[in-house]
Amino acid sequence: MNTVGTRTLRIGTRGSELATTQAGSVRDALISGGHAAELVIIATKGDQSMESVEKIGVGVFTAELREALADGRVDVAVHSYKDLPTARDERFTIAAIPPREDSRDALVARDGLVLGELPVGSKVGTSAPRRTSQLRALGLGLDIRPLRGNLQRRLGKVESGELDAVVLARAGLARIGRLDLITESIEPVQMLPAPAQGALAVECLAEDQVLVAILAELDDLRSRAAVTAERALLAELEAGCTAPVGAIAEVVESLDDDGRIFDELSVRGCAAAIDGSDVIRTGAVGSPDNAEELGRSVARELLELGARDLMNVTEPGDADV
Repeated sequence: MNTVGTRTLRIGTRGSELATTQAGSVRDALISGGHAAELVIIATKGDQSMESVEKIGVGVFTAELREALADGRVDVAVHSYKDLPTARDERFTIAAIPPREDSRDALVARDGLVLGELPVGSKVGTSAPRRTSQLRALGLGLDIRPLRGNLQRRLGKVESGELDAVVLARAGLARIGRLDLITESIEPVQMLPAPAQGALAVECLAEDQVLVAILAELDDLRSRAAVTAERALLAELEAGCTAPVGAIAEVVESLDDDGRIFDELSVRGCAAAIDGSDVIRTGAVGSPDNAEELGRSVARELLELGARDLMNVTEPGDADV
């Protein structure tokens, strides 16, 4: 079995069931490729606080993993890509984006209910401003409640009856083998997911070119193109991962005038008012090779349509706070 140098690859991960499952898939892929690898659990600020992410700051689930990379405690870090700040840190490189899970949001509700069946006033848990704003914009009269904690704790809120439903990333439930709990996979026409939702970022030191090449074997070009466009949209809006911004990009097959099949990248984005009063949506189609510029062009159109002012709308009742 090969190692990088004389060491087993140490893969840094958060300690939750979901995080270790995600990182475990990367470990297993590396082992299958002939490289010794093991998981190293790193505690993060986001795991130690029950405050909302917008209060404790962007990068709360990733900063400690990156510092462990920088000081040599781990060789590789596996992140939920949507948790990474959009600002580039030149010390590191995303060497691989493995094949992405379904990026849609999912509803887990009591009694098998879907969104349209939840009675007015139903208590629905989510702390993501993106989800909150789009749920309110649906006009269903739902009572949106703050929700933090690991996946099992969130699911337990429905099981205990404290909440009528929770909205989660479908990818997380898929990775822990609990798709059976989903009562509705929410289509993007109703709710656009977070940029990079369902994707993993496999990161290492940029200067370690041997390791970069090894990790690149796990890279999926279609997933990278889609995520690159979505993250570029977020960066162009100068919005963080807690902003009321949604995006989805997909590589789709098209036919040219001669009937030949070629790939196109479809990008859709939205910006919303947190009070649900308005949602601006737009999109574009272009070459996957031009993913970053395509994402930025969709963001610029959102800005022209008034996204900046819309994202600054406060929570209901917060105008004087």
